[in-house]
Amino acid sequence: QGPPPVVLLHGFIDNRSVFVLLRRSLVQHGRHRVESLNYSPLTCDIRTAAELLGRHIEEICERTGSPQVDIVGHSLGGLIARYYVQCLGGDLRVRTLVTLGTPHAGTRVAPLANAHPIVRQMRPESPLIQELRGPAPGCRTRFVSFWSDLDHLMDPLESACVDHPDLHAENVRVTGVGHLALPVHPAVATGIRQALDGTGVQDTDGTTKAHKGGLTVA
Repeated sequence: QGPPPVVLLHGFIDNRSVFVLLRRSLVQHGRHRVESLNYSPLTCDIRTAAELLGRHIEEICERTGSPQVDIVGHSLGGLIARYYVQCLGGDLRVRTLVTLGTPHAGTRVAPLANAHPIVRQMRPESPLIQELRGPAPGCRTRFVSFWSDLDHLMDPLESACVDHPDLHAENVRVTGVGHLALPVHPAVATGIRQALDGTGVQDTDGTTKAHKGGLTVA
């Protein structure tokens, strides 16, 4: 049946067009079932968005005949997908979740945007972030989190790493790539393909290098 479908989930105030280059790269390398989902810019609750994502994934699995999917989520999209996997039983459906610049531990950036409920949910002290810190025994999904040393929307930078004792997670450091460029950077696209294939993420010179608990790809 081949590899599972890949579901691409965009970030806050963005849409699925951000994944045009990544989608092309995935298709060119054998991932022919790629779905790009849009969620409403009026979305005000990550939990509700995660429930909707679950319904989309059930439809994709029924339509394709695949029991599982892989997900690539940018920024907020990765947080929505993680909530689905960790708190709504989505680990039955999601084989690998790749996140790009996702505030797994919350971020303190953009205090003036706190009026938006979604932004408040992405703060380090929010009830939702505290919920994701809770136990997740037996979670089946493999996590690969790409975080950048030039991501000005992550405060601190390491908040984009997955740090949870119950989750099978690999954190991949990307150097010199900003937050908005993560979904379109060629080296990151290569790393995403390697992560989805389960081969381990390699550096641009062809080697696999450890760096602060993760790997460097660019």
